[in-house]
Amino acid sequence: MFYFFRVSVTSYELSHLAALEAEAVHVFREVAATFEHPVLLFSGGKDSVVMLHVAAKAFWPAPLPFPVLHVDTGHNFDEVLRFRDETVASLGLRLHVASVQDDLDAGRVVEETGPRASRNRLQTATLLRAIREGGFDAVFGGARRDEEKARAKERVFSFRDEHGQWDPRAQRPELWNLYNGRHRRGEHIRVFPLSNWTELDIWQYIRDERIALPPLYYAHRREVVQRDGMLLAATRFLSLVDGETPYEATVRFRTVGDATCTGCVESSAATPSEVVAEVAATRVTERGATRADDRISEAGMEDRKREGYF
Repeated sequence: MFYFFRVSVTSYELSHLAALEAEAVHVFREVAATFEHPVLLFSGGKDSVVMLHVAAKAFWPAPLPFPVLHVDTGHNFDEVLRFRDETVASLGLRLHVASVQDDLDAGRVVEETGPRASRNRLQTATLLRAIREGGFDAVFGGARRDEEKARAKERVFSFRDEHGQWDPRAQRPELWNLYNGRHRRGEHIRVFPLSNWTELDIWQYIRDERIALPPLYYAHRREVVQRDGMLLAATRFLSLVDGETPYEATVRFRTVGDATCTGCVESSAATPSEVVAEVAATRVTERGATRADDRISEAGMEDRKREGYF
């Protein structure tokens, strides 16, 4: 006698954002299991905030098993620094601050001059010094492949040699999401858990997870200056050139970096949902629209990455 049983199969499928989150959680746990001294770059910008949020979920209810690092140019937006400090205090994080000013004072780098001078490129020496002094063998960054063509070449585990330099031809394959973290003393790995996210994914995740951000990511009134097709905030760090007159506009920032080279866009988007709708309609990447440091040459970002920049 044969018995037949009816088996009910329920399919289980992750949403797009849940799949991205699960991938990032896997990356965080792989690094924690593989490396001795990882560190997470945290500037208070939206990508680093999302990265920190996912990292906290990856190890909850335990605290983060690694510290966070901020490379401080000395020309940061006040709102972002306040948010950074509030976040570190509320989560009980271990914060390392690497200051570009310290390298200037020690003569390791030289301050740029002129009205378009920026400390953005000087961050490279400071970052490499912080990695060396901290003995960090893995460094989490919030870079995404959709931001810029040089970043599109990155692996999730991006190998850096003993000088902190990146060679796109010397990267390792990552078939089947298998990551190779092998390195010798003095070398390290840059790790990008959000590589496969887009700007729209980031904002949808911020909306759905109700993640707090610095207020300058939402529409607000601010004095700005029109320069080279961009709107730059008229801060104490920006030197005006002849013919430039600051005026007030309703703007928001799509990305945050050194105040001397990070532009904003005119916008009325004051909530995450409104930003999601705005980002969904844009056809220009956030760095292409608002980062003057990417306009130095066609290969500006790749050249800086080869030197050790993130």
